Amino acid sequence: MPTLKNRVAIVTGAGQGIGRSIALRLSKDGATVVVTDITGKENETLNEIRNLGGQGMALRLDVTDSKMAEDVAKKVYDTYGHIDVLVNNAGIYPFKPFLEMTFDDWYKVINVNLNGTFNVTKAVVPYMVRQKYGRIVNISSIAGNVMGFTGLTHYSASKAGIVGFTRALALELARYGITVNAIAPGAVKTPGAMQPGSEEQTKMLIQIIPVGRLAEPEDIASVVTFLVSDEASYITGALIIVDGGWTIT
Repeated sequence: MPTLKNRVAIVTGAGQGIGRSIALRLSKDGATVVVTDITGKENETLNEIRNLGGQGMALRLDVTDSKMAEDVAKKVYDTYGHIDVLVNNAGIYPFKPFLEMTFDDWYKVINVNLNGTFNVTKAVVPYMVRQKYGRIVNISSIAGNVMGFTGLTHYSASKAGIVGFTRALALELARYGITVNAIAPGAVKTPGAMQPGSEEQTKMLIQIIPVGRLAEPEDIASVVTFLVSDEASYITGALIIVDGGWTIT
């Protein structure tokens, strides 16, 4: 039986990669999924959902625009009467050595990854508080939380910030029946997620990951769908590392 029947979920950055897989999995598990993205690919994901018998809508959303986030939240609430799940997945990861990094490089990543998470959460939470129920999952990373990576100081800072945001928000919202958790993926097989390099470098990376492979986007989606289900109602403020054992080696 679907575990998320009658739930309405918003997923940011759902046009491709991890966000797309999360949207598809939530739909498979019974949720009505609002697919949001800035790339124009949100409609492609929605079509996949509908082709598989699911329901939802596609909305353009620039997470750095707080007014647009408010408009999206209102549109979803006015359409369905409730918002049960929010997955803050939208993010960018431009590799740039620190010595070459500009203020604009820094601010852009912080604005999308960290401020974007705040903007959409700020827009959605009042509806969850009103209904005394909600599930929020923020996509962080092992970068900045468990490991350091060259060329990603801005990204690492933003993803570490998301974990601090998650833990503090979980404390504030628990009284309203809202859980807030974060997932820290390791190396995921998505376009652009890995630093440009040779096939040999990828093989070397796989050799140091205990499970012997990169993560598929579906590996992340399966953890999301658990965290937003009733089975995870006693989990809040947690950071779940999904990296195939990479960071325990």
